[in-house]
Amino acid sequence: MLGYLRERFTGHLRERSRRRARLVSKDGRCNIEFGNVEQSRFVFLIDIWTTILDLRWRYKMTIFISAFLGSWFLFGLLWYVVAYIHKDLPEFNPSINHTPCVENINGLTSAFLFSLETQVTIGYGFRCVTEQCATAIFLLIFQSILGVIINSFMCGAILAKISRSKNRAKTITFSKNAVISKRGGKLCLLIRVANLRKSLLIGSHIYGKLLKTTITPEGETIILDQVNIEFVVDAGNENLFFISPLTIYHIIDKNSPFFHMAAETLLQQDFELVVFLDGTVEATSATCQVRTSYIPEEVLWGYRFAPIVSKTKEGKYRVDFQNFSKTVAVETPHCAFCLYNEKEAKAKEKKGYDNPGFVLSEVSETSDTKM
Repeated sequence: MLGYLRERFTGHLRERSRRRARLVSKDGRCNIEFGNVEQSRFVFLIDIWTTILDLRWRYKMTIFISAFLGSWFLFGLLWYVVAYIHKDLPEFNPSINHTPCVENINGLTSAFLFSLETQVTIGYGFRCVTEQCATAIFLLIFQSILGVIINSFMCGAILAKISRSKNRAKTITFSKNAVISKRGGKLCLLIRVANLRKSLLIGSHIYGKLLKTTITPEGETIILDQVNIEFVVDAGNENLFFISPLTIYHIIDKNSPFFHMAAETLLQQDFELVVFLDGTVEATSATCQVRTSYIPEEVLWGYRFAPIVSKTKEGKYRVDFQNFSKTVAVETPHCAFCLYNEKEAKAKEKKGYDNPGFVLSEVSETSDTKM
């Protein structure tokens, strides 16, 4: 029992270590950190729009609330200063005939309320600017213009954050595992992908990158070296008709980086297969990209995906997502090289061979029969 628990714990630590080292998580987030960047972080303020959009919601809402409260309080102070300089406050005991710059500002609180009413254009009518002070009129115009800019920027940032195509990518899902089996007489690596919405992705294109550590002939070690992996469906890899789940596959031939791998050595490999799906959202015409990744433990050799699409009695096509990531064991060669040699041997059996050592000699027949 103790040995079993130790083995499970060791396997859990090993799996956790592999997950921690992966570049792209299953939901498409990149696990990368930048260090010792020479440029100042103020460079991100140059592209303030992208910076605001990339912020998380809690930081964005903090900036949103701070921008409004800060502007209201700042202009409240300015309105209080105007009233103080013009001696409109009650502590100056203004005369009955005194006309204030702003009616009914009695302190900092009422100045803050007037600032809020001005910027959000509420206008209760209790506090208003008079024609007595040009400074108050100028401040009213300036706050109104600045308020429109703040409203437009912050509301636009929130609307853009909500409508980002990144959220559309959450309704595109990949199978939990990739499988390797024969398809069309060839050894292929297969992955299943599904669109959870009925709206299509226009001009969809799918491809992959194999990330691994390689050593060049010059002795240079390249971490996260990228190798192109081509995925196709029966109709090609571009302009996919993505209305139902698709099974994409990569043919493991002599040009494939999986050609020299085998079922026994797959788990000993150190690679990460990152799969990308690019497309245009039909509703918004915005482009989006979906990403996922597979490590050797998530690639099953000798399996295929269970059927997922069926036809009902009413004539409708039904997709059963309970079998989306379900796999079935099938007979599969242990390596692509084995399958290649097997096909070559069968092809040679069907052909005849010339024996270069065989020489046909003609013998003349003579009759030596004596009567």
